[in-house]
Amino acid sequence: MKEQSVLKQPSALKQVADMAGIADRYISAWGDEAYVEDDTILRLLASLGYDTSSDENLLKSAEKKHKKGVLAPVLVVRSGEPVEVPLHLGVSARESEFSWRLETEQGNVLEGYLQSQIVRDERAEGGDLVFQLPQDLEWGYHKLLISRKRRKTPYTMTLIITPQSCFKQSALEEGKKIWGPSVQLYTLRTQYNWGIGDFGDLKQLVTEIASRGGDFIGLNPIHSLFPANPEGASPYSPSSRRWLNILYIDVSSVPEFSLSAEAQQLVGSAEFQKRLQQARDTHWVNYSEVSDLKMSVLPLLYTEFKSRHLDTGSDRARHFLDFVEEGGESLLHQAAFDALHAELHAQNSDMWGWPAFPEEYQTFDSPAVTKFIDENRDQVNLYMYMQWIADGQIKEAQSLAEEKGMTVGLYRDLAVGVANSGSETWADEGNLLQDVSIGAPPDILGPLGQNWGLPPLNPQVLTETSYDAYIKLLRANMKHCGALRIDHVLGLLRLWWIPEGEGATKGAYMYYPVEDMLAILALESHRMQCSVIGEDLGTVPDEMVDILAKAGIHSYKVFFFETSEDGGFYSPSHYTEQSMSALCTHDMPTLRGFWHCDDLKTGQELGLYPDEEQLKGLFDDRLKSKQEILNSIAWHGLLPEGVGMDAKLVPMDHYLSEALQLHLAAGASALLSVQLEDWLEMDQPVNIPGTVDEYPNWRRKLSVNLDQLFGREEVNHIANRLTEVRRDTSQ
Repeated sequence: MKEQSVLKQPSALKQVADMAGIADRYISAWGDEAYVEDDTILRLLASLGYDTSSDENLLKSAEKKHKKGVLAPVLVVRSGEPVEVPLHLGVSARESEFSWRLETEQGNVLEGYLQSQIVRDERAEGGDLVFQLPQDLEWGYHKLLISRKRRKTPYTMTLIITPQSCFKQSALEEGKKIWGPSVQLYTLRTQYNWGIGDFGDLKQLVTEIASRGGDFIGLNPIHSLFPANPEGASPYSPSSRRWLNILYIDVSSVPEFSLSAEAQQLVGSAEFQKRLQQARDTHWVNYSEVSDLKMSVLPLLYTEFKSRHLDTGSDRARHFLDFVEEGGESLLHQAAFDALHAELHAQNSDMWGWPAFPEEYQTFDSPAVTKFIDENRDQVNLYMYMQWIADGQIKEAQSLAEEKGMTVGLYRDLAVGVANSGSETWADEGNLLQDVSIGAPPDILGPLGQNWGLPPLNPQVLTETSYDAYIKLLRANMKHCGALRIDHVLGLLRLWWIPEGEGATKGAYMYYPVEDMLAILALESHRMQCSVIGEDLGTVPDEMVDILAKAGIHSYKVFFFETSEDGGFYSPSHYTEQSMSALCTHDMPTLRGFWHCDDLKTGQELGLYPDEEQLKGLFDDRLKSKQEILNSIAWHGLLPEGVGMDAKLVPMDHYLSEALQLHLAAGASALLSVQLEDWLEMDQPVNIPGTVDEYPNWRRKLSVNLDQLFGREEVNHIANRLTEVRRDTSQ
């Protein structure tokens, strides 16, 4: 980067920061106004392509970057609102020289002259000439062309017409209150899986929950991770958010498995069966072993598929080839990355991601990668085949949920970003800013803030490309599910950007075109018949509460966080109806862990709380919370007989656990999420935020298999009670 010290006028910096959408101040978690360092803003502007070498150059580059064309690249309008199109023209341009043509996504063509549809002319004040299109346009992605006499090519714009708000299933619209478990798929245990919960286990869970009156199964992100580096297991640091984690394939259910003598012989061998049993019996997922087992069999199934189907041009082969064609470049990126990574990792186990690859392989569009794909077409096709199998299996799970009458079926989880070492960054064509990371500013529990190591989407490129990457991302994640949970939905308004190599304290908020992004989300949600849940925990800017509510997005209400200033708990009956409520999340201790302060004790052992005074304060706060919870349940008449009122003496048992779940079930939220861990009275969490090596995150399984779980009298009792209470609470 060029020398920056010559910049002297903060006004120039502030002016350009405003144009770019970077805020130079924000309200901290303590309620104070906090200021962003000039150097942080400079570095972020440099990442966005501004010339930061001097005030003059900064302003010049900003002027060039923000120079308006006659037509903006994209205009997003919600149906029912006037379709007003601004044209950036000089005062001397004659209106009679212009005509318009709209080619709708549905194949219709509308045409007219500009002159008859002008609604405002603000050119004399430096503004635009604004004309209006018909208001009854269908939802969709349309192409607007403006022709001018004596100009050979027309000006073009993508015009996106969207619904006012997101889709909701008719039962939810009618006030039905529903419940279901939110699960980390890998934690499921059965006597059939290969040491990790898979799509076959998911189908079993769908059947069990549907038969007990549940209406959804919430899933952790099932995005593609790193098959060649299976220990990189965080579902929130995916290789790509567009493709699936192939470790979730139920190998035995792949049609080619029953046809492959070689695969059956291998799996049936005493040695393989012994390894399978050991992988199932462990309390923690052994990702390397699971990967080894599955990747020793899946290539055999692809070989079978090739000889029986691809070589004969069967219907099954045609379905696969259609999938490959539909996946396009993005599927090729994923498959080529996984195949190359596997090859390089086999030679050197230090190859954890593409930044560790030899230089000639560090970008998808390099000649060496093209050569690798040409010479290893079979390996690349194998990874495409596995994506196809995974896609088919998750589709089966959702179809089963619909068949069983579940209101929503599966809900999928969209992570906030992608790892900086995976296929999406490796093949990125400018959508991501790779020398910036997103995270969170300092707060009470994290005084140093958080740096998640995930590069953000560039909002300027999003608008220049008519939101193409964002639309494709939504479509990929709304497939085969009835709802999408968007992790850190506040990121559609703003994200905390941190320059490369800096700690989270040296960040700034970058603002996104939130209204456009929510409108497109609404359009895609209607097209995919997929309702939306927004994880809106943390410091929520006031304006975002109304924006999300208007957009039809279900808010996320975690009981333990829903407290008033005096520490008392809000009654769940006062929660907003357009919400999903939960007692615990994957980033929190289990119910039992929370009550017995296991998270604080573990944090103390791991050295997460070096300040003894702070730790003591957290223990004191926890005791107060527990007391307030008992008071609240007692006030609502739900405290079971025999459970005392002194939080210091009351343990978490299944009576108190059930009381808490029913307390929340009687609340106003449309959706209620429960955790199987709490039905099993488990105390160990799946994830401890702030740890990497200190705790085995994303590995802890359920304590029993699904057959045993649903064979328990107390589990069936709580499931039936939840169904009854939710039914009684429905309008």
